[in-house]
Amino acid sequence: MIERPRYLLKLISKKQNGLIKIITGNRRCGKSYLLFNIYHEYLNSIGIQNSQIIELALDETANAKYRNPIELDKYIRELTKDTSVFYYVFLDEIQKVEDIQNPFVPDSDSKISFVDTVIGLMKLKNVDLYITGSNSKMLSSDIITEFRDRGDEVRVYPLSYKEFYDSFGGNKNRAWREYYTYGGMPLAATKKTSEEKSKYLQDLFTGTYIKDVLERHKINKEASDLEELLNVISSSIGSLTNSLNLANTFESVKHKKIDSETISSYLEYFKDAFLIDSAVRYNIKGKKYINTPLKYYFVDVGLRNARLNFRQQEENHIMENIIFNELKIRGFNVDVGVVEYNFKNQEGKSQRTQLEVDFVANKGNQRFYIQSALNIDSSEKKNQETNSLQRIDDSFKKIVVVKDDIEPWIDEKGIQYIGVQDFLLDEGWLR
Repeated sequence: MIERPRYLLKLISKKQNGLIKIITGNRRCGKSYLLFNIYHEYLNSIGIQNSQIIELALDETANAKYRNPIELDKYIRELTKDTSVFYYVFLDEIQKVEDIQNPFVPDSDSKISFVDTVIGLMKLKNVDLYITGSNSKMLSSDIITEFRDRGDEVRVYPLSYKEFYDSFGGNKNRAWREYYTYGGMPLAATKKTSEEKSKYLQDLFTGTYIKDVLERHKINKEASDLEELLNVISSSIGSLTNSLNLANTFESVKHKKIDSETISSYLEYFKDAFLIDSAVRYNIKGKKYINTPLKYYFVDVGLRNARLNFRQQEENHIMENIIFNELKIRGFNVDVGVVEYNFKNQEGKSQRTQLEVDFVANKGNQRFYIQSALNIDSSEKKNQETNSLQRIDDSFKKIVVVKDDIEPWIDEKGIQYIGVQDFLLDEGWLR
């Protein structure tokens, strides 16, 4: 069993809080396993009997009857009618429940959906309710909006590097190569050969993610444009871009004309399916956001690499993507930092320029400035990577994460240098 303590602790903290626990995340990242195996075992360990845990997998043919929201409601209410007993109800693949015509008002447009059923079950005083889903209907962020203040989301990500490393065994170098190549999708991690891993990820991408987005947004003729956009984003992770730039790329390189508004919509579709994420630029000295351009990252680098048939393995960009994901997993809000300053050019005239900080990570009153660098093997390279950090005059911690396995150290300007594996394996560096 791959342990997922971060998410287990989140579920424990939300136990019996009177809200619907909505477990979201990209497909095949381990949501159902977290609930039906890891959390179930925890409940058993604190004395909850199996008879108190009601599990219903709605994707199984044997349970097809309960894809009717009224039948599902009746079934769960019957199982939990003993009010002297407290029940934990797990509904997996909740999106399988279909919207139906309200039989009590047949001449109207009134519908009953799984949202109605789940909200009704939440109100039972002897029930603690948990739901998961794994297709586009449930994956989308707007499902959280439908539940409004009745839902409590637990966002699940693919395996972090620490989760992967703890289950992988072996030496660090080999674990790192595996992770930055094939990522942290749990089933990919269990495959034995490179061929099996590659095929699994490629099939998952084409047969699941793209299919979900196309079906959810009813895209037919434009499917090839959407796939081309995915290729462009995959090739340029960590690069500043916007929908207008991407439209120009399509016209000049792909010889296709796609308006920027359509591209913006496609990017939102990918984000809504938890396939990609973005980081907005933030002016550190001016303390304001710069809405465009921004950076896009994949929620799993293995999926990104699979999209490109494992052809573009630029370790610097992949490492940056992994660090971004790690910060998100740890609960940080992540921006791209911009540092503006004036200098005298060769003609003696004042000139304004911008430097970039890869990540400004914020959580509560915590803030960290983080630079991702493959190496700092020369003073010129070190100055290049730290120039932006040196120009930030607040007291928050500044960190350069390098690929090499180095002994962590701090320079005379207070900048911390850490190897990427130490950074990923020990959360203590961000305290």
